[in-house]
Amino acid sequence: MSLVKLTIKGISYSQTQNGAYALILNEVDGIRKLPIVIGAFEAQSIAIALEKEIKPPRPLTHDLFKSFADRFDIVVKQVIIHKLVDGVFYSSIICERDKIEEIIDARTSDAIALALRFNAPIFTYKNILDKAGIHLNNPSESELDIEDDGVLSTPEKFGLENDSNVPNDGYSKLSLSELHAALETAVQEENYEKAARIRDEISKRES
Repeated sequence: MSLVKLTIKGISYSQTQNGAYALILNEVDGIRKLPIVIGAFEAQSIAIALEKEIKPPRPLTHDLFKSFADRFDIVVKQVIIHKLVDGVFYSSIICERDKIEEIIDARTSDAIALALRFNAPIFTYKNILDKAGIHLNNPSESELDIEDDGVLSTPEKFGLENDSNVPNDGYSKLSLSELHAALETAVQEENYEKAARIRDEISKRES
């Protein structure tokens, strides 16, 4: 299976749903986005890593791991998002020490937080991106504009619209055609957290 390189566009956050965040990954040399719902702590850790000038007064857990790895000459070579099951992404951290490579299972949010700290590339398999990537029908130039290092740290807001028609736990009641229509609307509104949840429901139905 072929690997597709991803870059980090940023983190979306909700002004109406406490603790709801979506990490937005961009396909390199493509227009698809891969939104992944993550927790508040992981969102904070990734945001701090994106903002190179921000240094917390005490090391976060991922900073501690980086210091530990540096002390023992362990290098994170790359991160691979290798599996998607029932809306949950599974990732592996590829590490190296003394020219010996090890593969460590990790939550995707943790793996990406570490990849940022080691300047390691992030990949996923083409079939996962085909299944879970969100297509933009008419992407504007601003959607494709990425900084030289492939990272945009400016967060986007979501959850501002009134989503009273579909409660958070109500997607299971919609038909596939209704889900696809709702996904299209969420993408157009750049509500990536909502789009991720709808996409995960579609993935469950079609798997």
